[in-house]
Amino acid sequence: MAHKSELIATDIQAYLKAHEHKSLLRFITCGSVDDGKSTLIGRLLYESKLLFEDQLAALEADSKRIGTQGGELDFALLVDGLAAEREQGITIDVAYRFFSTDRRKFIVADTPGHEQYTRNMVTGASTADVAVILVDARKGVLTQTRRHSYIVSLLGIKHVVLAVNKMDLVDFSEELFRTIVQEYRDFADQIGLENVVPIPLSALKGDNMLEPSAHTPWYDGPTLMSFLENVEIEDDLQAKPFRMPVQWVNRPNQHFRGFAGTIVSGIVRVGDTVRALPSGVQSRIARIVTATGDLEQAVAGQSITVTLTDEIDVSRGDVLAAADAPPAVADQFQATIIWMHEEPMLPGRPYAIKIGTKTVSGSITTPKYKVNVNTLEHLAAKQLELNEIGVCNISLDRAVPFDPYAENRDMGSFILIDRLSNDTVGAGLLHFALRRAQNIHWQALDVNKKARAALKGQRACVLWFTGLSGAGKSTIANLVEKRLHALGRHTYTLDGDNVRHGLNKDLGFTDADRVENIRRVAEVAKLMVDAGLIVLVSFISPFRSERRFARELLEPGEFFEVFVDTPLEEAERRDPKGLYKKARRGELKNFTGIDSPYEPPERPEIHLRTEQLSPEEAAEQVLKVLHEAGMLYVEDELSGL
Repeated sequence: MAHKSELIATDIQAYLKAHEHKSLLRFITCGSVDDGKSTLIGRLLYESKLLFEDQLAALEADSKRIGTQGGELDFALLVDGLAAEREQGITIDVAYRFFSTDRRKFIVADTPGHEQYTRNMVTGASTADVAVILVDARKGVLTQTRRHSYIVSLLGIKHVVLAVNKMDLVDFSEELFRTIVQEYRDFADQIGLENVVPIPLSALKGDNMLEPSAHTPWYDGPTLMSFLENVEIEDDLQAKPFRMPVQWVNRPNQHFRGFAGTIVSGIVRVGDTVRALPSGVQSRIARIVTATGDLEQAVAGQSITVTLTDEIDVSRGDVLAAADAPPAVADQFQATIIWMHEEPMLPGRPYAIKIGTKTVSGSITTPKYKVNVNTLEHLAAKQLELNEIGVCNISLDRAVPFDPYAENRDMGSFILIDRLSNDTVGAGLLHFALRRAQNIHWQALDVNKKARAALKGQRACVLWFTGLSGAGKSTIANLVEKRLHALGRHTYTLDGDNVRHGLNKDLGFTDADRVENIRRVAEVAKLMVDAGLIVLVSFISPFRSERRFARELLEPGEFFEVFVDTPLEEAERRDPKGLYKKARRGELKNFTGIDSPYEPPERPEIHLRTEQLSPEEAAEQVLKVLHEAGMLYVEDELSGL
């Protein structure tokens, strides 16, 4: 609901015009559990007279039924909308509320206090201009206070209100307030938070919320509402170079081709020279089109469609930028990553990475370090768990335009998406492109894969044998290679055990090591295919994500997934290496099928049910598929070289 104004009744047009031109402030409330975040927002709405009569009636009824204030109004119920939140008296999800005063419009995000919901707090903070960090005056600065403050500094929020709440429960003690403020300032100095405004509050009673409290005569600073209405947010987006990620190529007919998106920084005018990235091709702005007509110029925050004077190739995910100050383009970066999923981050695993309007594939290296948010100490880590923050290198499958996050939030932030579940698993902030990415270029060679394979009278490909230990992968792969060798084909087998004696001898059997194991083997297999070989890969390779990664390294038609399908009971009965017995006795940890999962292929090119087939029959099926796919004989191509 909007702020009540006399103009609503007397001159609605004047009211709407005044409302349209108010500035908008986005802020979050955060802190530890039960510091009073939801109560604070509810009190702001109540004191500003921004509630309808039916909302007040519902609040009164709910306060008597499930409130925590002994029948008095429980303002937290205005924000805690989930049933689980009301039952537990905590905030779980991010709750957004809009309200306005005579001076300003506001969007406030009430973020959870529990550590397990830190990811929700990151979501709320990602677009905020101000953070209101609450501290319970009885408890002082806690672990979660430090955690949220560190994330606030990490996400570039420059204005912080230290709201020392529940002062009514400590007799409005000035000494206690000063002690808490000093402790917080010491921590804020370490993480680079410079603009901290401390305010003593009682959100429940309303002290120093809208009006100065008679209970704190020793405090002469602003009330919370006064600060929020008057804080000056450095709106420097328009002063930065022009950037517009392309959201949509608008082609309603053959006479119009425009590029739609939201300007994330800068100003653009008709006639300006712009550069399309990552291609780097330049053109000039012909028109700036909006729903209400053409404009001569547009600024940061506006959603527009532009047309160009030249027919150049621009697609969704590209960026239109100022020609004289373009962003950098790179495919390898150092970044800070905030992990937001119950499943840990696995270095080397391919993830979908969404940067602006572009989604690419990429992987993350082993973290350089993770951060202990209590001490700010850098700790060694092999992976990141839920809510952990670390610095890593990321590598993308193609170059993308970017600005460092410190310079441009929209151009320097990204999210990580699990490619199978489509869950958002992490958020990241780009620091800089790796110098090695600028020094390494692909060297074109005159003798290529097609020529090498044709000389051997075959087409290069990978036969990827996957299945449980004891399924018969190595046995069948060995038989297939013997038959291919007898036919004069050029092959090589990469066997799981053999590779671990050399290339991968440094890897164990954790999920992270298994991912890296397959990543390395997939890259080696790709090189062997480039050499023109038929490559047989025999690995358990338990995760679909890594098998998909291996497939995507190759061209269509070059990857044959061979599912050696044997029930766990049968594989365990065979147990040729005695591994299942060790795993059952607890002597062998992370063993696939026992205490580590196996994800069977969904649509393999070859499905071998070894309960029904002998190894020889299974090998014959593989050769038949290869023959039908035309992988074994290419004399016609050889004669044309």
